[in-house]
Amino acid sequence: MTKPNFLELPRGVQLIYLAEGGANVIYRFVGNPVLGKKDLKRPLSPSVLDSDHCNLPFQFKGKLLRLRKETAADISYKEIARNFDTIIRPLFKPEELVNQTLIKLPEGLLSSCNEQLRNAELNGARPNKRHGSYLCLHEPFGLLITDMTTAGDPGASLAELKPKWLNQSPSAPATAHRCRTCALREMKNRESKLLGQKEQRSFCPLDLVSEQYENVLRATAFIKGCKDRSRLARILYRNPTLQRLQSLQKTERDVGLQGPVTQSPEMSLAMTLRDCTMFIKVPHDEKSPVEIRLGDLDLKTGAGGKAGYWRDLETQLIDQGWYRGSNTSENSGECALNSPRRPSQSHSS
Repeated sequence: MTKPNFLELPRGVQLIYLAEGGANVIYRFVGNPVLGKKDLKRPLSPSVLDSDHCNLPFQFKGKLLRLRKETAADISYKEIARNFDTIIRPLFKPEELVNQTLIKLPEGLLSSCNEQLRNAELNGARPNKRHGSYLCLHEPFGLLITDMTTAGDPGASLAELKPKWLNQSPSAPATAHRCRTCALREMKNRESKLLGQKEQRSFCPLDLVSEQYENVLRATAFIKGCKDRSRLARILYRNPTLQRLQSLQKTERDVGLQGPVTQSPEMSLAMTLRDCTMFIKVPHDEKSPVEIRLGDLDLKTGAGGKAGYWRDLETQLIDQGWYRGSNTSENSGECALNSPRRPSQSHSS
């Protein structure tokens, strides 16, 4: 049986920290002609394994490197990549996805990057909330992902949003005055207020897929990275990728109280499709094509009590009246289900 022919990261490659989340750190390649340092959010010193300079192959152009942190879930990149290729990729067109490709890492890279992260904690270049978490040393692979930053195109802008729950939850009350996202935001805002913390404002996801352009325009006021609201609204209005995601969310409905009691592949996919990120790279030239891709599509797992948490949360939203709109905060957002200025929205999922 032949071994898989994995792409390999060359020794001597130079990396620079770009960003990180709870489970991964993203690096860009130094020396790539399309990259510019001024686009870096939190630049650190390049991580150099060898003194030799490395000419990056064409496969790395327009790509970033994603490395896995040590986490309780401990899901390998091989499994993440397999789920992406077999479950997620067939649901979308290639140009609709932040692509990811397994790549074998050279010996010593992870240790070098971890040393860099520790140094960054000392000099204040790493976010405080990320201190103490480091890359998984027994993960032999990284993931090459599509670079959706605006490096190389200074006039472009990058809008970023979470198109969660583009349909109402199938177990929400028929008389609901809030969609699932707006109900949850109101509940969290009440908790924030009691703790003296800032309340959050955001768009209603039903506005994103509305047949009324004005509703889509209203949603753009809350989209991160949006420079031209009317242009972004025109891009999002009846956008095929959004419509495809809405349709998939409607089909994959093992969520809320209608989902299985325990974890299942169907529930994992359903929740993954409701927690992805849409990246919209808008060029300065209005005649140039807009690039729209969905990321954060690692298959979620209901293990470790997560499936139960999802069900308990839905029960709380129902029983405490958050769907009905019984509770409001000072910065209560206007949900599409409770707007007198809009045609009534369908309750069905």
